[in-house]
Parts: sequence; structure tokens; C-alpha cells
Amino acid sequence: MRRLDTAASDFEPQLQKILRAAAEPDREIEAQVRSIIARVAADGDAAVLEYTREFDGVEARSPDALRVSEERLRAAADEVSADVLDALKRAFERIRRYAEKQKLEDWCLQEDNGTTLGQRVTPLDSVGLYVPGGKAAYPSTVLMGAIPASVAGVPRVVVTMPAPAGEINPLLLAAAHLCSVSEMWTIGGAQAIATLALGTQTIEPVSKIVGPGNQYVAEAKRQLYGIVGTDMPAGPSEILVISDGATAPEWVAADLLSQAEHDERARAMLLCPDGNFITEVAQVVERLAVSAPRAEVIQQSLASQGVLLKVRDLDEAVAISNRVAPEHLELSVADPEALLPLVTNAGAVFIGPHSTEVIGDYCAGPNHVLPTGGAARFASPLGVYDFQKRSSVVHCSAEGAAELADVAACLAEAEGLFAHADAARRRK
Repeated sequence: MRRLDTAASDFEPQLQKILRAAAEPDREIEAQVRSIIARVAADGDAAVLEYTREFDGVEARSPDALRVSEERLRAAADEVSADVLDALKRAFERIRRYAEKQKLEDWCLQEDNGTTLGQRVTPLDSVGLYVPGGKAAYPSTVLMGAIPASVAGVPRVVVTMPAPAGEINPLLLAAAHLCSVSEMWTIGGAQAIATLALGTQTIEPVSKIVGPGNQYVAEAKRQLYGIVGTDMPAGPSEILVISDGATAPEWVAADLLSQAEHDERARAMLLCPDGNFITEVAQVVERLAVSAPRAEVIQQSLASQGVLLKVRDLDEAVAISNRVAPEHLELSVADPEALLPLVTNAGAVFIGPHSTEVIGDYCAGPNHVLPTGGAARFASPLGVYDFQKRSSVVHCSAEGAAELADVAACLAEAEGLFAHADAARRRK
């Protein structure tokens, strides 16, 4: 892991390099994804079948062969051990309970002259949920996407996922059945995003696509935004730990490794004013990384993206964290409540040394689909509100229209829109 110090003369350029890395586009991937989208748009089902054969090694004669049947979804629970299934159900209940608190509601404002202004909230009519992986599937992502969509009232939730060699983790199917998803297709990559956005002869398009994925998935969502809604910019997973040096080094090291094992581009950062503690954590990280089951991925991630940063104090640590705008922020300090008001940019904040980010990944309740790559400066965690639309409602009484006609007409004429002004004045 790279070691930096805010007191060093070259710190600012080093930090700028870290911040820019997340925003650098890959032109080759951009071109490949554009070609895939164009092919799906032109050839529909045939393109999907060809890409599934090329990328997943699955020969399917028709798109229907890529759909997971209701019977297969129901039977999946029998293939999962009882303790894992129980954990899945407990996570489901916690995530749903949290989501129920997020629902937007209708409201109206009644004016004295009889005019009513308000807001009407309706669910999206369809949503696509992309779930990454094959054998290394993420049933937790099914819960995080499908539960808030269900709470919002979305009638059609479509799950897509890659299934290399046709293999599917039964726990993922069990999660989909628990969430009562409408459809499940074994289609992955950029072609899945194109299918959800554009539709094919067999698969109807959706209104919005959510869920994490690799660079190709993220690029496809970027290119198709506007044709379809998307949740947020998505990139490699991130964790930033702010520590005062009092937490057990093993805990901090374990939390850093928990994100590094996602993929080689994942970022793990520790900010601390205690140089000796940073050294202790670095030693534990090195020891644990060697023996970890995903050692190769972890070591590559830490070597390319890992950062150990010595700061002057905790206030400076929070200021730097706000510039990074991490996906996950851990305040592993004695008085985290004192720092929380200073945090302005973070996807999710974990308070105190016992609040490991991993609990948030699976079962705390809040969503684990979070803004990455600095997007926490303007984006929020996935939630029920992402599956709802708001419509403004204006119901003018005769008296209200007469009162507002001159205001509207005056502003319309100032903008040179005289037909607007005429339409308003006719209500006087």
C-alpha cells in the first residue's frame, strides 16, 4: 500500500492523482460497448444469443432458454443449507423494514382561493436489476435492488445476470424467489444492459436499470442513460477508514481487506494521525493478505489502489475524506458523533469501531448499492425513492387562475412568449 503524509511537500499532487484515477475513461471499453449496444439494437434476440455464446460459453437456441423458470426459482431453496437460508431471510426482513421508512408520499397544499397544489407519487412501471457474477454470485445485491423496488410498488422487476457455462448459484435464485421478482434472465455484461434498455423480440424493455457491475456494465449504463433511467455512476468498491489509532489494528486491517477482495481495482484507504498505528495496520494487512483465499486479487488491489495516509488531526482526515467522497466511510474513533456533522460526502457512514462496513453489505438494513468514484458528492444510496416518480399537481380555481393570470402573462411577455401570455389572460 502507498504511504502518504499530508505534511509532505508533494502531498497535494499525490492526492490529485488519486482523485483523478476514478474519472479516467477507458476509450477501448467505450468503443466495445458502443458496438455491443448497436448490435443488440439492430439484431435483438440474435445478438443476445451470440454474445451469451461468446462471453459465457452457453449455447442457447432461443432467448427462452436463458430465462430462469418459476419452478427453478422455487426449487432453489432446497439446495441451500438451512443456516444460510435463515440468514438470507433475516437480512431480507431488515432491509425491507428500513426500506419501508423511505417511501415518498402524496401531499397537497390548499390555498385560500380554492387552488390546490400538490405532489403525486407513483411507482415506475418496470425496473431491471443487474446482478454481477456467475459462480461468485451476489444474492445480497438481489435483496438490495428488488426489495426497495417492491416496497415502491414496481409491478415488473427483471433480474439479469451472467451464468458462465450455464452455472448459477442457487442462493442467488433463492434470493430472487424470496423477493418475488417478475423475470430472471441469464444474460450478463453490456449486452444485458442493452437488452434491458432497448428490449428485443422476446424481452420487453424496462424504465430504469439499477445494480452494480464491471466496467462494461457501467459504461453501457452511461451510454444508454436518457433512453433508460439508471441508478448512479458505478465503479470499483471503496472503503475509507478514519482512525484515531485506538481501534485494534486487526479490525482496521480486516476492514481494508474486505473491500480489496472485490476486485483488483477496489480502493482501500486509512487516514490516521498516528504514524505508529499506520505501521501496525500495514504489518497486519501484509500478513492477512498472504493467507487470504482471494490473496492475488487483494494484493493487486492494495498495490495499485491502497493508501495509508498520515494526517495532522481528525479534522483534516474528514476534510480529505470529503474530497475523496468514498463509497464507504468508517469513523473508527472514540467520539465518532463529533466527526459525523463534518462529513458531507460519503455513500454510507459507519459509526464507531464496532460498525464494520461488511455488516452494511449484507444485513444492517440500508442499501449497499452506493455511489463510487467520487459520485457521493452528488449521488445517494439506492433506495425506494429511486423506484418512484413525482408528478406535480396544479388545480386552479376560477379565482386562483384570475389572480395568477397577470403574473404569468407579465413574465411570459418579458420572455417574448406572447401566446403564453394570451392563454393566461383568457382565464381572467
